[in-house]
Amino acid sequence: MKNIFYKEDATEIVNRINRLTPTTKQLWGKMSVSQMLAHCNVTYEFVYEEKHPKPNPFMKFILMAFVKNAVVNDIPYKKSLRTAPAFIMNDDKNFEDEKNRLTNFILRTQDLGEDYFDGKESRSFGKLSKSEWNNMFYKHLDHHLNQFGV
Repeated sequence: MKNIFYKEDATEIVNRINRLTPTTKQLWGKMSVSQMLAHCNVTYEFVYEEKHPKPNPFMKFILMAFVKNAVVNDIPYKKSLRTAPAFIMNDDKNFEDEKNRLTNFILRTQDLGEDYFDGKESRSFGKLSKSEWNNMFYKHLDHHLNQFGV
């Protein structure tokens, strides 16, 4: 798996995002391209913003026991998987705003680097290694960019 913390891999992801247009159609799923960008931003909002509530201890236990491995391993996601409520996008989103936010989050993450994330606490999954953070960031982006053919 590529590494979102490496400049060349982060640049490749940003270039793929830049190939999207407001009218790019999905190959599967229900989200529009703008909703997909907003959906991808949620992962970074959990890291950089206090926009979403932290899971209560019971929910965190459930997430760590039953969801964490699927999110942080290096096995690509299957098409049309269910998503957590915080990631569901039902309303219209501004394409350029969401695209710029996502690009900035990716570049910020790459700039902070893997050492910053190694052992950092995830709101949902506890402490993660740099490899687990990378897998979570990269494979989610790759999955959705593939969903939109870029």
